[in-house]
Formats: sequence, structure tokens, C-alpha cells
Amino acid sequence: MDLQQFEQLKKRFQNGNVDEKIDIYVTTEGLTQEQYKQLLRLFPLEHLSKLESALQ
Repeated sequence: MDLQQFEQLKKRFQNGNVDEKIDIYVTTEGLTQEQYKQLLRLFPLEHLSKLESALQ
């Protein structure tokens, strides 16, 4: 995924609700470790357990 595509994805992630954020985080392929970290920084920490459950 190139930088422009990632910036668009990041914008969608920022604007999405918690379920949309989880869906993007779990289903998007081809991200680097750093890109995953960037998305994780934008994720609401109070819902982190939901994301952890979706990743299992």
C-alpha cells in the first residue's frame, strides 16, 4: 500500500465508528508494522478490549 492509499485509509479510520475502525484494522492487508501502529494510536483506548477480541 503506497503512502497516498494509506493516508486515505487513515482518514476513513479516523472518521469511522468503533466497529468500522475494528473492521479496517482487522481486514486491511499489506500494511507495515509502522502503519498498524499509526492506526492503533488513533483507536479509542476505552474500546481496546473489543479490538483485542476481534484479533483472536
